[in-house]
This record gives sequence, structure tokens and C-alpha cells, in this order.
Amino acid sequence: MAGPSHHILPLPEFDKPVKILIAASPYYKDISDHQIAGALAEIAKAGASHEIVHVPGALEIPTAIGIAARMSDFDGYVALGCVIRGETTHYDTVCNDSSRALQLLGLQGLCIGNGILTVENYAQAVVRADAAQMNKGGGAAAAALHLVALARKWGKAEKGVGFTRDILMTGHTTA
Repeated sequence: MAGPSHHILPLPEFDKPVKILIAASPYYKDISDHQIAGALAEIAKAGASHEIVHVPGALEIPTAIGIAARMSDFDGYVALGCVIRGETTHYDTVCNDSSRALQLLGLQGLCIGNGILTVENYAQAVVRADAAQMNKGGGAAAAALHLVALARKWGKAEKGVGFTRDILMTGHTTA
């Protein structure tokens, strides 16, 4: 049974193409495959296109998204990975730093759905990654799509209106 987390709001509808980057760490390949499948299903439902890049681990996901934001033309980003608690404090560092970096990128205006799982054990990861269970990959994709819709509502529409205003003002000069 799919979890309710990404079904709270219906997926947004878009009148212009949407391009999503999935940045995934296949450190646990089967978990990653499930997350990607869930994300791809949501992206397809919204009629968006996608590209997938793989990076070594969760810490590299925000960096990959930052590079893509500077050098490409994606509308939104889906961060997919899995961090399972081990015997050292490395888990806390990876969880905190990857999450904080994604949040900072988001505050700079990037539309990011964070699907990096932070779990105690492999069994928890399986439940969260599986599209038929909690589907956190799908939830992250839906979050990114909702943010893209907001960015378009507030950003690009205003640019169009501003351009129209400038044309109207030019047309009404009395020089």
C-alpha cells in the first residue's frame, strides 16, 4: 500500500515542458532501483522529462545538483539515496550534511525533492524505497514537481507580465 506522504496534494499540471534531474546514489543498488522506479512513475504522471545521474554516495548528491543548476537547464531535482546507521558517527555526518546542503540549495531557489533515506537498518530502507509501500522516491519526485509549479507561478509568469507592461508603456508615450 502506497504511503500518503506524496498523495496529500494532487500532482500539478504543466502547460510547458518540465525537465527533472534525478541525482541518485546506487550505494545500495536494489534500494536505489526502487527509489528511481517510484520517482520515474511520478515524473511520468506529470508528463515531465527526466535525466538520471549516479554519484558515489549521499554526500555527492547535493554537489551534483549544484553543478547541474549552474551548468544545465533543469526545472527541478530529485535527490535519491540511502544512509543506513553503522557503528560510527559517520552516519550522523552524512545525514546532517547532505540534508543541510540540499536545504541550502532549496533556499537559493532550486526545486528539490529530498528522497535520501536515513534509516536504522536495511529492512526500514526496503519499506521506504518500495513503490508499493512507502514510495519515498515517488514522494520526492512529487515534492520537486510541486516546487517547480510554484516557481513557475511566481517567477516566469511575472517576467511575462513585466515584458507586456513595458510594451504597453512604450506604446502610450506622448513625445
